[in-house]
Amino acid sequence: MATTNPIKNTIKKLKQEYDNLKIGKESLLQIIEEAEIPEMVYNSNAIENSTLTLKETEKILLEMEVSKDVSLREVFEAKNLARVIEYIRSKSQENEITKETILLLHQMLIGNINDNFAGRFRAKNEYVRVDAHIAPSPETIEKLIGEIISEYTSNHDKYFIDRIAKFHLDFENIHPFVDGNGRIGRVIINFQLQRLGFPNIIIRNTGKQNYYDGFKDYRDTENSNLMEKVISLALTESLNKRLAYLKNKTIINLTDYAKILEKPAPILLNAAKRQTIPAFREKGIWKIAQES
Repeated sequence: MATTNPIKNTIKKLKQEYDNLKIGKESLLQIIEEAEIPEMVYNSNAIENSTLTLKETEKILLEMEVSKDVSLREVFEAKNLARVIEYIRSKSQENEITKETILLLHQMLIGNINDNFAGRFRAKNEYVRVDAHIAPSPETIEKLIGEIISEYTSNHDKYFIDRIAKFHLDFENIHPFVDGNGRIGRVIINFQLQRLGFPNIIIRNTGKQNYYDGFKDYRDTENSNLMEKVISLALTESLNKRLAYLKNKTIINLTDYAKILEKPAPILLNAAKRQTIPAFREKGIWKIAQES
């Protein structure tokens, strides 16, 4: 299936408004992006079962002292992923995604964690599986990665979210690396969005079951609809957040907004999750711009 026309129209409208309002406010958008990095790092690592909290992640990225119970590996995982996220902010505008770029991002991510695996695809006898899915053999990886890059960069008739979702699903099914596949895959999503003039998205640990279901559905039925929905909801939320700041609105917690409207908070929370209201999350807390 493909992204529905109502979703396409919503994103088109938000993007047009975003493009009009961001002119001359690049410094504000940069501040928003920088403030999001700990959240992006925390959520992506948490999906991979990192034990770090958001607060610990923030301390690590600010070079503050953390508990002695925090493993050195998880410290490097946080710092390295933050470096990768910052790196693609400029590099995504230079060239389309390539095999060489993917390998470089992996080197940056896994370096100092496992240098034997960093910056290279799986080699002979390095087999991996994700749940019941056995990834393709190492000998086929270069060819398969080349094919999905070619498909992504040449199929411009397909809606951009559908192209990005399919690339992500195929990339994770190939599972080209011994370690770091999920984190690199999610970085690539943002690389692709940035090239198209969109802001970063955060695929959140709290919603990882829907994210995982997207892979299962694709493997079972070749249906990419669930992953398209995950990405489109995250992108809508990201645009709504930036529009709230670009419009200089007063931003309040969604629970306070519910009190103002005299509506049950769970109703607004469900609307926020469906993105039928312009709500967004900061540090996991739902917020919204208060109308004048």
